[in-house]
Amino acid sequence: MKIRQNIRHWAAKKALTTPVVGDVANDKLVDLHTSIFLNKADEDRREERRDHLDSFFNATMDTYVAALEAGFPEAEAREITHVQANFDFFNHGWTEMMEIPGDELEAHYRRYEEFFSEYGITIDDPLGEFRPAGGVVEAPETPEKLDEPEYENALAGFADDVYVETDEGETVVGGDTEEPDEVDAATAPGLDEDEASA
Repeated sequence: MKIRQNIRHWAAKKALTTPVVGDVANDKLVDLHTSIFLNKADEDRREERRDHLDSFFNATMDTYVAALEAGFPEAEAREITHVQANFDFFNHGWTEMMEIPGDELEAHYRRYEEFFSEYGITIDDPLGEFRPAGGVVEAPETPEKLDEPEYENALAGFADDVYVETDEGETVVGGDTEEPDEVDAATAPGLDEDEASA
């Protein structure tokens, strides 16, 4: 998958793994991801998917931290959560929200199969053991979109590795990019200095 990585991603990592700040960062990052992906959906479908995406992305924040704790670099830990989201979108027939085409889902699963297997994550069960006890809020499916999928927001051809686009516009193959020396959690998306010091 091709993903971007800049100082805000490193700040989000630091924030999510810092006590107290992590809770605030979690909520802000969930809101951000829900907003980004809803904007890819048809306007008349957005509100009916909002609560599902909020609860789903909240669970993937736990996946992200678990992947970091398992030793994955930031880009790969984040990619793992995006792969989970694409499994979920595919299962719902939300092809317009997908970042990768459906025929690349298996390849992405295989790249992280050991991690996914450890937590019971499959294409059919994108959250596995990260599924909250109360489940995820349901939302209407659009299975008809799988009949002749267009994947209008998907980038094909990046299934063999994580491709990291830097702020300089360079694309680095592999997720083991170097973390900046000075990373301030307060610069994570949705946080400011007052929130970060709470």
